[in-house]
Amino acid sequence: MKYEIIVVGGGHAGCEASLAASRIGHKTLLVTGNIKNIGDMPCNPSIGGSAKGIVVREIDALGGEMGRNADKSQIQMKMLNYKKGPSIRALRAQADKVTYPQNMWKTIQNQANLDVKEGLVEDLIVENNKIMGVILEDGEKIFADAVILTTGTYLKADILVGDTRRREGPHGERPSNHLSDNLRKLGFEIKRLKTGTPQRIDVNTIDFSKTRVEKGSDVPLTFSFDLKPNYKMEDQVPCHLIYTTEETHKIIRDNLTKSSMYGGLDDIEGIGPRYCPSIEDKVVRFADKERHQLFLEPESIIKDNETYGNTIYLQGFSTSMPYDIQEKMVHSLPGLENAKILKYAYAIEYDSINPLQLKQSLETKKVEGLFTAGQINGTSGYEEAACQGLMAGINAALKLEGKEPLILKRNEAYIGVLIDDLVTKGIRDPYRLLTSRAEYRLLLRSDNADLRLREHGYKVGLIDEERHNNLLNKKKKINELMEYLKSVKITPNKENLEKLSKINTTPLKDGISALDFIRRPEVTIKDLKELGLIEIDYSDDIIEQVEINVKYEGYINKEIREASKMLKLEDKKIPEDIDYDSVSNIASEARQKLKEVKPTSIGQAIRISGVNPADISILMVYLRKYYNESK
Repeated sequence: MKYEIIVVGGGHAGCEASLAASRIGHKTLLVTGNIKNIGDMPCNPSIGGSAKGIVVREIDALGGEMGRNADKSQIQMKMLNYKKGPSIRALRAQADKVTYPQNMWKTIQNQANLDVKEGLVEDLIVENNKIMGVILEDGEKIFADAVILTTGTYLKADILVGDTRRREGPHGERPSNHLSDNLRKLGFEIKRLKTGTPQRIDVNTIDFSKTRVEKGSDVPLTFSFDLKPNYKMEDQVPCHLIYTTEETHKIIRDNLTKSSMYGGLDDIEGIGPRYCPSIEDKVVRFADKERHQLFLEPESIIKDNETYGNTIYLQGFSTSMPYDIQEKMVHSLPGLENAKILKYAYAIEYDSINPLQLKQSLETKKVEGLFTAGQINGTSGYEEAACQGLMAGINAALKLEGKEPLILKRNEAYIGVLIDDLVTKGIRDPYRLLTSRAEYRLLLRSDNADLRLREHGYKVGLIDEERHNNLLNKKKKINELMEYLKSVKITPNKENLEKLSKINTTPLKDGISALDFIRRPEVTIKDLKELGLIEIDYSDDIIEQVEINVKYEGYINKEIREASKMLKLEDKKIPEDIDYDSVSNIASEARQKLKEVKPTSIGQAIRISGVNPADISILMVYLRKYYNESK
């Protein structure tokens, strides 16, 4: 049996990779250990959040599926950080844990060029350092021109609770026990990582009168630039906020050695996520904190579903304590004194690869045609996995077509920041995307993801003509509104001053264009429209774009200038065959890191930890000499 592209794993990365590859036009096979787990949400029942919500919009802009599926499956939508400025606003959906994978499975079933096979991949077929296919655990061989590994947490997965270790996946499934060993035989460096998940609580046993209600936003929102909101504000399901207590902390401190992480098991190798720690870690690392916030998040609104319909996800309470200690911990929380735990918390340890072994296209350096995406690359989170899967699917397809890979730059997308961080800096613990990781975050906003990336999606074949025309029309209207606002003059006559007195702004002394007038922080385009000072008929998204561009023009231009400097360094290419041992006088650590990462440009080399400005200067002198001698 022969395919063009095989995707291994049906999680968020695998779904995006297989859909992208097949939609571009390549015969694709998705191999997964359990078809029922396709698009599964084994941890938090949400999509998006800080930085991650922008990634979901970028996935949609490129032609991916996660945003569309989240819109169809959400039970609450919320815009985070709305009052803090456009650079950190991000959309978050509370997703229905049953509906989301069902909708994703329907999408995959209806996709042309895409087959699905249930089975565990245990080895790869490699000849002359080139991928040729995969071998299933029953010995069946399936051949392909490219393979994308999106194995999630299933490589030698161990569930950790107290002093017990069970070789199984998140839902008790059999993990892949041999694939990571076979990757090691091919020369890959294998790392051991760890993550975890909290308890699921019976909603009927919670006293919500002791909690604070957290509602969704009061305006309709979508991740997708193409779908209309399909829900009513009043139908959104609320989350609830509570805090840990001193009793909670005492129970944890008194039983710390029973936690898998703190003495329950002495053979743990995996490093846990720094930015999503267990509750034990929080209590130990932040001993000065009197309490930690927790969110009660509904997992589904399906009333007759026994598995999820009545479950609440206790966000922020991840632990590897024994079950009896978990009972005491949960019952120490306000509103959960009589709570029934339907599923206990656990930690999971699994194998991954060192992402420094990847090219920026997510193709591995050691095996041509082999791509990896998601948690196998050392990331955590559905969104981080999905965007990698999308990029791996795109680049596998482009490789088969003999085209250059799509490499998103750090000033183009959070996706570009994530992948560049992975392949340039590597990871120690599971990588989580944060707004602080993006140095050009005012350029990488939630509202402009389509303007930044939709052309890329169109060029690779994931955005159709209709959606591309919508983009062109949007750009046209933005320019039209900008020009109109420049042309309209607001004069300080009696009538206008009377109108402007209704908004809280300093009175005009001289005439001013409408465009310059809205540079004032307190003045909006809608204010001027409602006061009758301008006559416009544009949608909210057009008005938003113009207003942000005008009010933040100085800051935006500054970031564009900074990004231009970076791009010049990206243009200074480093030859693949460079011999770093021949570069005299660079520090030994820099030499070792450069040999390991093999940066493709000076810009990438600068971002490698352990490579200092002095090393870069010496390298650039060497490259000038190298190029001159080559000529």
